[in-house]
Amino acid sequence: MTNKTPPAKNGPDSPGSVGWITPKKAVLATPERPFRLESGASMRHITVEYEAYGKLGSRRDNVVLLAHALSMDAHAAGWDGTAMEKTTSGRFKARKEGYAPPRSYRQRKPGWWDTMIGPGKPIDTDEFFVVCSNVLGSCYGTTGPADIDPDTGAPYGLSFPTVTVGDWVSLQARLLDSLGIGRIHAVIGGSLGGQQALEWALAYPERVGKAIVLAASARLSTQGVAFNSVGRYSIINDPNFNKGDYYGHSAPAHGLAAARMLAHITYLSDAGMDVKFGRRLQEQERPDAESGFAVESYLKYQGKSFVERFDANSYIYVTRAMDNYDAAERWGGGDLATACDRIRAEMLVASFSSDWLYTPDGCRELVSAICKNGKPVTYADIPSQYGHDAFLVEAERVGKLLRGALRAGRNRARAPQ
Repeated sequence: MTNKTPPAKNGPDSPGSVGWITPKKAVLATPERPFRLESGASMRHITVEYEAYGKLGSRRDNVVLLAHALSMDAHAAGWDGTAMEKTTSGRFKARKEGYAPPRSYRQRKPGWWDTMIGPGKPIDTDEFFVVCSNVLGSCYGTTGPADIDPDTGAPYGLSFPTVTVGDWVSLQARLLDSLGIGRIHAVIGGSLGGQQALEWALAYPERVGKAIVLAASARLSTQGVAFNSVGRYSIINDPNFNKGDYYGHSAPAHGLAAARMLAHITYLSDAGMDVKFGRRLQEQERPDAESGFAVESYLKYQGKSFVERFDANSYIYVTRAMDNYDAAERWGGGDLATACDRIRAEMLVASFSSDWLYTPDGCRELVSAICKNGKPVTYADIPSQYGHDAFLVEAERVGKLLRGALRAGRNRARAPQ
């Protein structure tokens, strides 16, 4: 008997899904071909986890590179085909005790930008070959502090070298080289991923056709740096941190949870939080309970779930890279307009009205610097109550921007989408 039940609207069998995806691994640094970091350190062992969707065109001119945000990974679309086979990342399986962030959450929901990627979606995999890799120093398949250092036989911990946004982009370039990809049609990123998209346009101007920067600017605000600093302080001063050497023992869970709770506040807006939570109390809470407000319960949940899926050392390294990135200092001696003279790509910069982590003013500063050099740039400030997270939540508005930007000037003979 034929099953006539239609596929779930957003399930792996739906027409707009890229389906079940198996992450790929690429060894991009070996003793014979080390990877030199901007700090001066040289890594002889680097494995990068990445995912790819769609088909690479015969002319290899349809590549879209995605850069993920702080706590995300290479799993941007579809459903993790390995999730049913494992409950923890393979890199943690050897640890029979102590900290082991689970990866099983990936089987319960699609990739972090599944609303944007797939057949017929704004980043149309019938047209584009999409690549997304996990950044160096993270904990989702790419070499990071929790991995075993082959030279010592123990986890790197805080002996892992400092990483930068520039290092991530250089490693992404090496990944594309290994795939036989030269020039890319577009690079897209939001938040910390947006900084990577901007760095691509500055570091590899001849390789980038379009750079799409969402909810990001040339540098993180001082207030943003301050919040990240408090988050790292919470982790480092957790009794279980043990100078970063907690693998196989109790994790600095309270410190990491506090860091995530604090950071999550910066991803939202005052208006959005008021609409979602207001001053509402949790009815099930006792009068003497520590948490009585709905927003408290929500933040506690965010902290607890984050501890179950992320590594505290990775959080320290990735937020440091976020704080230290300054496009003006890197490429213009402190002058952003001078830095932006390097750009050859068509730029799209989008801010969100209630974002106070990467503010509209900061985004407009970047746009102004690009305009001073006569470079092509489109700017959109999207009204939204969702704060910094709007680049993930405002799917319809962001989707229209992406669809238009990716197809502008491409296949002009084709009928409009």
